Amino acid sequence: MDFIEPLKYGVPCFLALILLELTYSKTHDHKNKNLYEWKDLGASLFMGVGSAIIGPLLKTVFSIILFHFVYELFNPEVNGIRTNIMGWESFGFAWYVWLLCQLADDFTYYWFHRQNHMVRALWAAHIVHHSSDNFNLGTAVRNGWFTLLYKPLFYMWIPAVGFDPNMVIVCLGIEALWQFQLHSVYIPKMGFIEKIFNTHTMHQVHHAKNVEYMDKNHGGFLNIFDKIFGTWKELDENIEVQYGVTHAPNSYNPWVILTHEYRDIWNDTKKSKNWYHKFMYIFGPPGWSHDGSTLTVKQMQRELEEQKKQQKINKQPINQPIQIQSPEEVKI
Repeated sequence: MDFIEPLKYGVPCFLALILLELTYSKTHDHKNKNLYEWKDLGASLFMGVGSAIIGPLLKTVFSIILFHFVYELFNPEVNGIRTNIMGWESFGFAWYVWLLCQLADDFTYYWFHRQNHMVRALWAAHIVHHSSDNFNLGTAVRNGWFTLLYKPLFYMWIPAVGFDPNMVIVCLGIEALWQFQLHSVYIPKMGFIEKIFNTHTMHQVHHAKNVEYMDKNHGGFLNIFDKIFGTWKELDENIEVQYGVTHAPNSYNPWVILTHEYRDIWNDTKKSKNWYHKFMYIFGPPGWSHDGSTLTVKQMQRELEEQKKQQKINKQPINQPIQIQSPEEVKI
């Protein structure tokens, strides 16, 4: 079969939609007139261009070659028929196989994305995407370059069980197209669609730094895996969303944006001589500290719940602001 790389045609559409949203926000929408900041957009586009240049090079090595190697290893030809080592015939290109492959891709994307938030060494690469205080289509292309080095490793199992490597790569491209268009504040809740798909309002939650929203909605185009594994949260329109991260790079310099969390990890490993502590600063959850000086998201959310309970006991107004720690005190 001849396969089409979805992103080959997606990139021009990305740029056109960014320009359209930018123009509309500046000329027609007073509420979101500052949806785009020029320096921030410039940094995001630089990251996007870098990914567009580096991506194809790494994809050749880490995706195409790796996926084909795994596919050949686990699905050798037996009497002219490609057969999985577990005994079943490798999958073809029927329409339902495409659906199953896309579902497998979405399941993998969920865990790949979730681990980017759970393991600090991975978060150091992924934080680039969350580092902007703005939520717009420009932010959608603000991707960390180092993520490209390990992402294919999460997907190796799909060609291993018998899906054609080219099919996997196409499904990855389709996932990326869906993810791009989620980064918009102009699409409201969409009724029944919200019950199945990961939507724009759900992705607003994912990009928020409000404590109750952190580490939620990791899904690709479906929200079922967030619901199954307990990370789904609906947008509460009574809560003012604050985008970004609590420990931001505070810079428009692309190199700083790309590397600031790695620098912080290095500095944190020097806080203790204990090797377990050093290991946890690298591979533990973001915000972990050996002395409690910084908090993980789960610790912050538990503390928030305790404060809410205490407010109810003391009969304080439920809309009274709850303070956990300042952004300068919490690294996530």
